[in-house]
Amino acid sequence: MAGLKMLLDPTRMGTEAETLEGNLRQRIVGQDSAIRQIVDVYQTFLAGMSAPGRPIGNFLFLGPTGSGKTHTVEALAESLTGDGRAVIKIDCAEYQHGHEIAKLIGSPPGYLGHKETHALLSQEALDQHYTEKVKVSFVLFDEIEKASDSLWNLLLGILDKATLTLGDNRRVDFSRSMIFLTSNLGAAEMDAILRPRLGFRIHDALVPPATLPPATQAGRLDSAGTEAARRRFSPEFMNRIDRTVVFNPLGRDELQRILTLEMETVSRRIRLATGAAAIECCLSDDARDLLLAEGTDARYGARHLKRAIERLLVQPVSNLIASGQLQTGDSLTVECDTRVKRLIFAKETPTVVGSAAA
Repeated sequence: MAGLKMLLDPTRMGTEAETLEGNLRQRIVGQDSAIRQIVDVYQTFLAGMSAPGRPIGNFLFLGPTGSGKTHTVEALAESLTGDGRAVIKIDCAEYQHGHEIAKLIGSPPGYLGHKETHALLSQEALDQHYTEKVKVSFVLFDEIEKASDSLWNLLLGILDKATLTLGDNRRVDFSRSMIFLTSNLGAAEMDAILRPRLGFRIHDALVPPATLPPATQAGRLDSAGTEAARRRFSPEFMNRIDRTVVFNPLGRDELQRILTLEMETVSRRIRLATGAAAIECCLSDDARDLLLAEGTDARYGARHLKRAIERLLVQPVSNLIASGQLQTGDSLTVECDTRVKRLIFAKETPTVVGSAAA
């Protein structure tokens, strides 16, 4: 007797993966494809189906500066471990010479200073951010195209066999690690594709949108980034990459959403500084436009947005609180003087019921 055949849905995710995807979408703007690929690899790990003897996932992040490559790794670490700093970051620009590799793996016995050299990529460093629920480490190699040949040789072993031999012959296991490599390769080609829709000035709403259909545009962006990587990196390196993720340049809509997220962070800081009866902060549209104009541009994306918020908003608000001009319970309104391009701060003090004379 034949059994009852039931169709299955291979696109469904488990509860943990769905929760991770939701958390990442709250923290990362404009990079839905990157989020989905990370979640897919993590779901494979949760199911116990990761390839044996390899890292959980090897990711190559491509795209222009300020599109969120590093922020995505930090957001992943924060979502899984509760700490966005639980990432081992390797700035490859610091390892352009072969002898500097000792900072990563330690000096071998017999070399001067051997005992004083502590390997950055030790097993203890990988395991230090484990939690009871999540035993995964996150390693980020930033600007990978600047790495020396010595670092490349180390990377090939880590990406393929998930192992690294330190200077004192101890072995490090990367089989519970997610490896991320970032590069700006392909940024110029992507900028040329999207140039009609990019605009970071206050009047950029007048810039006409790109005429390419979204699917065609996304395909051309992926091709531009991938081809740039293949021209720069060797086949043996590319064959060790599990996912090549191309990050889209950010348009005005995405930058507005990022500004909203950053303002929520500023509001939390104000609440922590002023206690329960926190100061409410409200930005006008002109003030938001000024922060976007000062903090973003076509070359650096959203990289300088935090600095602009610190300089134009956080520092003045700090002065207002420290000088007693702002007190807990006040409502702060931030507007923009467009003539001189600066923010204007005003407050509304709550009226105490019964304080007026009868």
